[in-house]
Amino acid sequence: MLARSLFAVLIGLNFLWPQKILIPMDAVQRDHLKAYGVAFWILKRDVNVEWLLNYRGGAFLVDDLPAIQRECQVRGVTAELVDATILGQIYTTLENNNMDVILLEKAPRIAVYTPPNKQPWDDAVTLVLTYAEIPYATVYDEDVLTGGLTKFDWLHLHHEDFTGQHGKFWRSYSNAAWYRQQVQEYNALAARLGFTTVPTLKKTVALAIKDYVTRGGFLFAMCSATDSWDIALAAQSLDIAGIPFDGSPPDPSANAKLNFDNGIAFQNYQVYTDPAIYEYSTIDIPPSHQPAPRAAENDYFTLFEFAAKYDPVPTMLTQNHVGVIKGFMGQTTNFRRSTLKRSVVILGEREGTEEVRYIHGNLGKGTFTFLGGHDPEDYQHFVGDPPTNLALHPNSPGYRLILNNILFPAARKQERKT
Repeated sequence: MLARSLFAVLIGLNFLWPQKILIPMDAVQRDHLKAYGVAFWILKRDVNVEWLLNYRGGAFLVDDLPAIQRECQVRGVTAELVDATILGQIYTTLENNNMDVILLEKAPRIAVYTPPNKQPWDDAVTLVLTYAEIPYATVYDEDVLTGGLTKFDWLHLHHEDFTGQHGKFWRSYSNAAWYRQQVQEYNALAARLGFTTVPTLKKTVALAIKDYVTRGGFLFAMCSATDSWDIALAAQSLDIAGIPFDGSPPDPSANAKLNFDNGIAFQNYQVYTDPAIYEYSTIDIPPSHQPAPRAAENDYFTLFEFAAKYDPVPTMLTQNHVGVIKGFMGQTTNFRRSTLKRSVVILGEREGTEEVRYIHGNLGKGTFTFLGGHDPEDYQHFVGDPPTNLALHPNSPGYRLILNNILFPAARKQERKT
C-alpha cells in the first residue's frame, strides 16, 4: 500500500511540474528566425521536435531539458514552460481545429549551391542560415557533376543562371570589372570540366540536379534560379544563348522547339534570346527588364491556408505569424499563373492577378519549392547593395518561408491515439 501511495504522489508531482517547452511562433516570439535555429540545434542532438501546425504561428514543442532552456535564453528566443494540464489542452485544440502535429526527427543535411565568387549581396538563404546559426555546406558545378549531392538531403540554389548567360547582365555590366572576372572564371571552369561553353556546362548541371530531386532530394530555389533552371531543362538540346555568351547566335526557332515535358514547373512560355534583354522568359511577371512601377507599401502576396490534417506538406511550408507577406523584387519576382503546370501547388499569390509568388511540387521521390524575389527585407536590392542585417528583421515573415523549407525534410506525420 505504501509503495502504491508513494507512486501516486510522484505521479501527482510530475503532473504539476512543467513537462514541455513551447517555443511560440506567433507575435509574442522575440526572434522567429533564431527559433528555427534552436529547433535545428535540438534535432542535431537527436531530440525530437513537435511542429504544431497552425497553432500559435507554427509553434515548436520539445522536452523540458535544461540545455534547451539555456539555448533559448542565449539566442534570445522566447520559450514557455508547459505543464501536463496545458499540454492536454494544446492537444485538444489541435485535434478540434485545422491544426496538426508533425514530428521532426532528424536534422537534414543542408547544401547551398553557390559559386566561389559569390558577392555579399547575393543570397538571402545563406544570410538567414548564418543568422539562425544553422550549419550548411556549399557545393558547385564540379560537386554536382561528380555525385556530391548524394551527401545532402536539402539543396538550395543560389540565384544562378542555369541557361549559362551570366545572369543576363551583359548590357548593363559587360564593362564592369566584377562581371568580366566572373565570365573569365566561368569559362575557365567550363573548360576544366570538359565543356566547350558555359551554357553547355550549366544545362548539364541542371539535369544532374533534376536527377538528385527525382531520387529523393528536397530542392529550394529563389529568384532567377527558379525559372532559369526549368528553362535549362526544357532547352537541353537548344541554343538559346546569344553570341556574347557562347560565340554563336541562338536558334531562331528556339521557342517552337522548347520541350516543356523536360521542365518541372513551367510550360507555354517564350524565352528571350536577345542578350541585351535582362530577362529569361515570359514566366516572370512583371518582367525584370520592364518592371511595372509599384510602391513597396502596396506590394504584397497572400499565403494559402491548407487543411493541416490532410495537406501537411503545403501547411508546413506556409507556417507564419501573418497571412499576408510584403512583396520584394528580384530578377524573377513572380511566376505567371498561365505558365504553371497543373501539377504545381500554389502556396502564395497576389490575389486577383496573374502573379504567383510561392509554389511547390513533387518530382519522382523528391520535391521542389520555388519562391520568387531576391531578398524579403530589401525591396528592390540592386547589385552592389550591402547585405541585409537580419538582426534588424528577427521577425521577418518572408524569411520565415525560407526556414520552413529548412525543417521540411526532417518531418514525419505523427500518429496520435485519440
